[in-house]
Amino acid sequence: MTYRRALIPALAGGALLTLLMLWAGASAQALQLQGAGNVFDIESANALRILLSPWSYSEVGGGGPYTDLYRTAMQIRFVTLFLFFLAGALLLLRRLPPVQGRTPATLLALWAWAPVAATLAVTVSAPWLIASRGHGSFRVLPQLAGVIASGAPVAVFAGLLTAPVTVVVARVMDKEAEPLPRRNVPPLAARLAASAGTAVVAVSLVVLSYQSVAAWIQTSFPGEGLLSEPGDLLREWLLLGAWSDPTTSPLGDWLMYRAADVLVLAVVWWALRLLPALLTETTAPAMAAGAVCATVLGLLASQLLRWAMDDTNAVRGPVSLFTGLGGGVPAALTFGIVAGIAAVVTLRLAGHRKTADSPG
Repeated sequence: MTYRRALIPALAGGALLTLLMLWAGASAQALQLQGAGNVFDIESANALRILLSPWSYSEVGGGGPYTDLYRTAMQIRFVTLFLFFLAGALLLLRRLPPVQGRTPATLLALWAWAPVAATLAVTVSAPWLIASRGHGSFRVLPQLAGVIASGAPVAVFAGLLTAPVTVVVARVMDKEAEPLPRRNVPPLAARLAASAGTAVVAVSLVVLSYQSVAAWIQTSFPGEGLLSEPGDLLREWLLLGAWSDPTTSPLGDWLMYRAADVLVLAVVWWALRLLPALLTETTAPAMAAGAVCATVLGLLASQLLRWAMDDTNAVRGPVSLFTGLGGGVPAALTFGIVAGIAAVVTLRLAGHRKTADSPG
């Protein structure tokens, strides 16, 4: 699919995602109306309001002169949300077009890209938002970490509508295109590439996320001045999970939660194993974007599994599902990019080795 044909569906998807996030932000104020108590209990309404508030114009910062700063932050947030989704959707539709045999992969990739675009948007707009609170110079990096962590959950659900609409528009725009067969990728090279990329993700999920290592990351970089206390920010961009030895919980529960971590790695490996054959051309940007989406999908699958295993959700209700999804996207972006690059390098090295070993 050419970039020209991919532009219209990418624009449509970006516009729809932006409108959905605007609508979600406006709904935060509606939760404060008196009738909202007839639908949600107080705890659920508060949880939803906290979830939606990062996309709400009604939260006007510190008041007075800071109101304009807050509005500027939100304008930057929504504009960059549109642009980041547009850029990612263009690349994905170009290299992973929704034609026969590729449509489910394109759909999943676009869904995963929605929280990535939201995370990047809140990151770019965070300085203005922090300044609008009236105490922007106090604990800047911890504030920045908190802002970045708040952006993705709503986009997970907005992406459920954005991705299908984008795919449908793309298929309409490219309805005369001939079916594209899968590329012929040596199975061994594909498995080696998938293993290399998964190993990169495992560094975060298994090594860095271990309790003592995470504590070292939190405390070993004190920083100075505005760059003091970078631990929370480093954890946000480096840690895909959190785990410790089974000393404070029953072994069965510990193993069940570790199964969710294994699921992340399984999804990443499976996706990276199939990705070289699905892409129209195995370029580093396409593999990096695909690996980021695969990591996000793995995180979402593990979070759904943890939600299903949590007995307290029967009491907390369905709102707990909204609040439990979308975590770890910054780290997925960091290690997904590295995993994609590692996978494409391994794939090319393995392909060159096979070519060198072949007779003639």
